[in-house]
Amino acid sequence: MHARPARGALRSAAIVATVAGTLTWAPAATAQPSEPTPSSPAAVTETPALDAGSIAITTKDTTGDALTGAEFLLLDSGGQEAGRGKTDGQGKLTFPDLAPGVYRLKETASSSPLHDVVADQDVIVTPGAATRLTVTDPFKAAHLVLKAVDAKTGAPLAGAMVNIGTDNTSLLTLTTGPKGTTAGDLPMNSSKTSFWATQTKAPTGYRPAKATKLFTTVPGTTATVTFTNSKKTTTPPAPDTPGRPADKPIDRTPTTNPHKRPADKSGNTSTPEASTTQTKDAHDLSASSAPAGEHTASQSPTGSLAHTGTDATPWLLGGAGVLILSGAAAVVAARRRPDPSHGQDHPADN
Repeated sequence: MHARPARGALRSAAIVATVAGTLTWAPAATAQPSEPTPSSPAAVTETPALDAGSIAITTKDTTGDALTGAEFLLLDSGGQEAGRGKTDGQGKLTFPDLAPGVYRLKETASSSPLHDVVADQDVIVTPGAATRLTVTDPFKAAHLVLKAVDAKTGAPLAGAMVNIGTDNTSLLTLTTGPKGTTAGDLPMNSSKTSFWATQTKAPTGYRPAKATKLFTTVPGTTATVTFTNSKKTTTPPAPDTPGRPADKPIDRTPTTNPHKRPADKSGNTSTPEASTTQTKDAHDLSASSAPAGEHTASQSPTGSLAHTGTDATPWLLGGAGVLILSGAAAVVAARRRPDPSHGQDHPADN
């Protein structure tokens, strides 16, 4: 009755020996089934699993406000999508359970009409750690259209140069083209920014606009600034009349009084009117002082000495005095002369 189990045990031992490559026979006296031999530790090799990492993103703008709904795409080193998501109400997004390595992070949308997306960047994931990353979305630039026109006709003007800035900072300089317009982008640092525009050069033949333009704009919008310029006014020269000589310049040099005589050597000056008056007075005096029948001395014309320019009044007065004295002496001499009739006998007396 025990022969059949014994033959089954011998057959099993032969199979095991064949698999192991060694023919080993179990003792024939053993009738009980053998227990399995425990495996050697060197016979089993296990590879330990790597620890996963993660990426934690916080999104905000340049003022520090959190951006909700910003969309991101994560690619592995092979360019395959490793994750996709949007930031929550606090501007946060996490990509968990990532194998260590280098990933490419793309912001596909900012979900805000005022903000722009950032450039793509590489992120390194380390085993068992969270890589924290802050993404700051910039404000979109504002678009500026600049124009220059004629103040009267509204025609476009080329060559107008305008400087644009904010606060005390100059940002850019624009010059109008042949159509009188030009454009540029203004960097924005807030949701609303005030700018100034000053014309630094006017179009040819026009006066520069002195007023500074002030305007306020928001990111992602277009602002238009227009400068008006007036033409320079020039006075044309008066046309010359045919046959008419050119007007001579007027000599405004002060002239001397034609009626005033030049000063003599003694520094005295006299006018013809004063000399004539003095001469007339001297003539009247000499005429009244001369005795009857006496002829007065000839008068000097114009009452002045010839070619000397000296006043003749003292000479006339002196001459008149001499004439008076001569007349008086003649009268006295005539009275003292003896009568020829005295001392002669008259015929009647004899």
